[in-house]
Amino acid sequence: MKGSSIPLSIVLAMTTSATMAQLRNENLLTTIPDGYKTDFQDKTSDMLISEMVPVDQSVTNWTEMVTVQIFYALKATPAQFKIGIDKEGTRLCPGSSSQPIAQGSENGYPTMVWYQSCPLNKATGKPEFTWFKAIEGNDSFYVVQVALKARPPQDVKKGARVRYASAGQTLSSRGGAALADVL
Repeated sequence: MKGSSIPLSIVLAMTTSATMAQLRNENLLTTIPDGYKTDFQDKTSDMLISEMVPVDQSVTNWTEMVTVQIFYALKATPAQFKIGIDKEGTRLCPGSSSQPIAQGSENGYPTMVWYQSCPLNKATGKPEFTWFKAIEGNDSFYVVQVALKARPPQDVKKGARVRYASAGQTLSSRGGAALADVL
């Protein structure tokens, strides 16, 4: 389902001084991973989503996908959000499981990172393996996902797919607030 292209200059921005000076409140700053393209974007009054896939793939036919979501009105902790994702995972994929990787506070923002495996997604007929990072901001709730449709090698945590998201940061322009790594 490909929608109209909505500029995400605040969400998908290079962190230059000029860009930083224009930001208000909190913003999730990230870049498109090397070799990827933005193939789907949508914005509603409740959320913003951007899906990125390798340049030779699409959101309807992908093997790797990076998804960035911002929920404007969601009032939940990262642990509560994970519970909802796990329930949806079980519904769509019997036999799915998830493993927490890290939880705590990064520069004042509650965060949680976890890995979810799905042996066979009923909707796609394929397995899915996804890393999530949820950040409870003061203004919004932020989620970055890195998904694969093939079982990742054991050492993938050291790989570029997972490291990609470390370039993204939550930024609050309010005085004294700091940056938080996405993944």
